[in-house]
Amino acid sequence: MAAKSKILVLGGTGYIGKFIVMASAEAGHPTFALVRESTLSHPEKSKLIESFKTSGGDVNDHESLVKAIKQVDVVISTLGGQQIDDQVKVIAAIKEAGNIKALCSYAFAGYFLPTLGQENVTAPPRDKVVILGNGNVKVIYVTEEDVGTYTIKAVEDPRTLNKNLHQKPPANVLTFNELVSLWENKIKSTLHKIYVPEDQILKKIQKSSFPASFLVALGHSMLVKTASNNEADPSVKCQYMEALGQFLSSIRPLYAES
Repeated sequence: MAAKSKILVLGGTGYIGKFIVMASAEAGHPTFALVRESTLSHPEKSKLIESFKTSGGDVNDHESLVKAIKQVDVVISTLGGQQIDDQVKVIAAIKEAGNIKALCSYAFAGYFLPTLGQENVTAPPRDKVVILGNGNVKVIYVTEEDVGTYTIKAVEDPRTLNKNLHQKPPANVLTFNELVSLWENKIKSTLHKIYVPEDQILKKIQKSSFPASFLVALGHSMLVKTASNNEADPSVKCQYMEALGQFLSSIRPLYAES
């Protein structure tokens, strides 16, 4: 049996990174991550660190980042939010290191759904809900655990080489209005709906500072411009859930009927 690829996860203790790290370790890959000293003493993140090997390096130190990348076969970047600009530094280091597979992985189901995407709240709405656009755009929602699992499966699958990886479980393709309806049925109450026109969203993006502008732009891209649900061009995209049909049964629906 061929040796498992050595994987370096950037942002490995972050929101989505921890799911990638756990999936990689569970799949038997030698798993590494760049970890800051402050993270080592973090009560929750220190437990996660025990599941993988730490690697010296810093995204802001080009030489150390190149050195860390040269130790592995695959680099998976989960940097996002305030670190989104650091992707440029990562790409430069990967190019210098050479002969490295690189993936970027993002998921927001667990981040987005518990609050229905509402700002400055910690629970889903009970009285009113703000909806970007008309709420009729189909969006793909995938749990972070499944994103971790299938990102790691993609590492060794030649069908995903030089492709954009689309994870698209059919039961989880829903409009925002459909999500709201599911929540209303669950709480047995009708929410007051506030629809935000696209021009207002674009103005907010222009007026907001980073990273707030990035998060609003992400919402616009996902919920208004259908970026996550466009048709796949086989030359650049891979519908992985269809390509790996034998695994579809393990993908969990976001809302199970009670």
